Amino acid sequence: VPFTMSSDEDFSLVVTDKNEDTMEGIQALIKDYQKKYSVILEEQEELKVFIKERQEMTQKFKERTKKVTESLKKDQIAFEEQIAAEKARLDALKQEDCELLEELQRIQAEIEEEDSQNAQLKERADVFSKMPEKNFVFSGKTGKADDVEEFEMKPHIRYPMEEGTALITFEEEDVAVNILEKRKHKVDLGGECHITVEAQPVHLLMPSLVEIDTDICPHRVLVSNLPKMDTEMLLNKLEIHFSKSKHGGGEVESCDFLPDSGTVVIAFVQEKIAEDLALTEHHKIDFNKNKHTVRVTPF
Repeated sequence: VPFTMSSDEDFSLVVTDKNEDTMEGIQALIKDYQKKYSVILEEQEELKVFIKERQEMTQKFKERTKKVTESLKKDQIAFEEQIAAEKARLDALKQEDCELLEELQRIQAEIEEEDSQNAQLKERADVFSKMPEKNFVFSGKTGKADDVEEFEMKPHIRYPMEEGTALITFEEEDVAVNILEKRKHKVDLGGECHITVEAQPVHLLMPSLVEIDTDICPHRVLVSNLPKMDTEMLLNKLEIHFSKSKHGGGEVESCDFLPDSGTVVIAFVQEKIAEDLALTEHHKIDFNKNKHTVRVTPF
């Protein structure tokens, strides 16, 4: 800000009419210098006020600059914290995506396993649902459900024996208990020879559950609903009929008659033939110029 002197007086020497050598002239000159000094003091005070105002303004500017700088630092820290939080959130989302992908793959594997098991169960169900039709007549006695005899199985177990040992089985349990209680026994071998043996219990693994599983043979079919005729002629007719490709058959490996059920099992050399014949299920065959429908099911 430019500073302008406000004095109306000039610092140059003023030529007065009064003689400086006289008392009056000297007094007049002193008054002039007093006025000039007063003006200088006033201007000095104004300058001090101006400097003070500028200093206060500078201090305020510094304080404002400091506040703005601190605010910028806080904003920078908050921005960095927000970036870090967003990055952590992004990492968490990526981790969640990976876990969801693994879970999806696991579920897909379980679904595929379930589908495989369902396919196997369907094959087994097809076996039972396509069993040859046969009439049964119950001729036994009826009774209460509690009187039903339980299924009992006596396994023939081969127990691994160490060298120098023997496995002895008794009919009565008490005999084995008495021998185990005595533990050590002296066995006479004749003459003066004898040996001392030690009896120990044997822990046998007994089966508690028996499962029976069935599988479909890809080469065999079961033929039922057959006409009553000579067995050898029946087998020849069936083998000739199902060996022809126009009937959906193929090369026959064997043809066996099951006397207990009155059905025939036919085995083919190639696969898929048995499955295709079972899908058709009902087949018309010429027996002595008479058409007869037989039923073909998986075996």
